[in-house]
Amino acid sequence: MQNNSSSADRIREKKKLFLAREQRIIDAAVELFLESSIDRITVSKIAVRAGIGKGTVYKHFLTKNEILIRIILDYERNITSSLTDGIKRAEAGDSGAAAKSYFQSRLENPKLDRLIQQLEDRLIESGDVIDQVKELHQLRLSNEGALNGLTSKLIDRGVLEDVPPHFHYLACWALAQGAVELCFNKTWNEKMDNAALMEFITNIGVTMGNKGQYHSDESRSNKESKS
Repeated sequence: MQNNSSSADRIREKKKLFLAREQRIIDAAVELFLESSIDRITVSKIAVRAGIGKGTVYKHFLTKNEILIRIILDYERNITSSLTDGIKRAEAGDSGAAAKSYFQSRLENPKLDRLIQQLEDRLIESGDVIDQVKELHQLRLSNEGALNGLTSKLIDRGVLEDVPPHFHYLACWALAQGAVELCFNKTWNEKMDNAALMEFITNIGVTMGNKGQYHSDESRSNKESKS
C-alpha cells in the first residue's frame, strides 16, 4: 500500500515538474516575441531563454506553431475566465461587470494583446494546429453565447439600448481594438500615459450602450406614435 502511494506521489511530482517546465517554455516564448519579430525567434532561442535544451522543448511542442497557438489559447482562456466572472456579477446586479472584465483583460497589457493578434494572423492558414484552432473558435463561440444571453437580459431590464444584442458586444470589441492600436500609433504614442488612458477607455466602455445613449425616450415615443 505504501509503495503504491509512493509511486502515485512520484507520478504527481513528475507531472507537476513537466507542466512547470512547459509553462517556462511559454513564458520564455512570450518574452522573446514581445522583444523581437516573430520570424526572428526560433525554437533554439526559446530553449536558451527557458534554460533548457532544444530537444526538451520538442518533448512539449512538436513545432513552433504549437507554441504560438498555446500562447493564443492561454490568452483566450484568461479572457474567458475573467468574462465568466464578470457575467456572474452582472447577473447578480452589477450590470457593467462583464464589460469591465473584458476591457481589463485586453487593455491590461496592450502589447501582449497586439502580439496575440499577430500570432493568430500567422496561424490562419496553418494546417498543423487545426484541432487547437477549433478549440479557440469554440471558446469564442461559448463566450459569444454567454454574452448574447446576458445582453438580452439587460435589454429586457431596460439597462441597455434595445438593439440587436451583438451590437453591444461588438461595440465593446471595436473600442478595445481601437484602444490597443492607439497605443502603437506613432502620432499619439509619445503623448500618452497609456495606463491612465486605458483606464479611461475602460470606464467609457462599461457604460457604453446604456439606455438613453442611442434612442432618447422622447425620440422613441415619437417613433412609436407614428407607427
